[in-house]
Amino acid sequence: LSPDCSFTCHYRCRALVRLDCSGPLGAGDEDDGTEQALEKDTNVDEPSEWEKAELDQVQVEQRIKEYNSQINSNLFMSLVWGRCGAGGGHDTLPWPCSRPPDVSQNKDGSYTGFIKVQLKLVRPVSVPATKRVPSLQAGRPGPRTQGVKRRTSFYLPKGTVKHLHILSHTRASEVIDALLRKFTVIDNPRKFALFERSEKDEQVYLRKLADEEQPLRLRLLAGPSEKVLSFVLKENETGEVNWDAFTLPELHNFLRILQREEEEHVRQLRHRYARCRQKMLEAL
Repeated sequence: LSPDCSFTCHYRCRALVRLDCSGPLGAGDEDDGTEQALEKDTNVDEPSEWEKAELDQVQVEQRIKEYNSQINSNLFMSLVWGRCGAGGGHDTLPWPCSRPPDVSQNKDGSYTGFIKVQLKLVRPVSVPATKRVPSLQAGRPGPRTQGVKRRTSFYLPKGTVKHLHILSHTRASEVIDALLRKFTVIDNPRKFALFERSEKDEQVYLRKLADEEQPLRLRLLAGPSEKVLSFVLKENETGEVNWDAFTLPELHNFLRILQREEEEHVRQLRHRYARCRQKMLEAL
């Protein structure tokens, strides 16, 4: 370890931990620092006025056509229609299909499309890891040979980006769940939050999306420009500790740390007053 490393680990866990402190230093870090200096958390969870606009089915179809005409990839948006062919059914798929769409098949104006989410996580994430524990008697597989569930923590690479194909009614909380599943992250989803990022007047603004907000709907209203709107997954910094997001061992560990700090604080107070009492006795 580096002499400047502040890594702390329980002695029983030391053999189970592997550290990789190497990382790309240089221009990438400088860019991140510049962007962080420009970022400004609006601290306002209310959406902007343009994000509150309600579109009817005709307006949705028109917006989708305009959106698709402005992108240079195949990540199109499309209305969701009923099953193609005779007989109908409950299955849905985006047009085009074997025949022209019938507007009556899409009564709620739902649509599908892609959103791009950048993962900007400061802390490591946990993924499951299973390691075979050998029997105490070598060469004799017995009941002690079993798979022990462990978790491995690592930092996601900087600039990690993921495209998700979602529905217009997919909520922000469901997007977070889908991202964690994509990377097999087993941390509590409530530890993370989905933010919308926008650039205006050389300033970057961030707004945390509420759980029930619909990212694809925001994408359609904003258009394809990522300067107007983009999505970022970050840690859920609420200013308050969300104790429900921690496991029981973590909570017990916090209690032990608090008890240790309390005992140390009491010891210092008693020592201070003992010195004061001694000085007063000497003065008498």
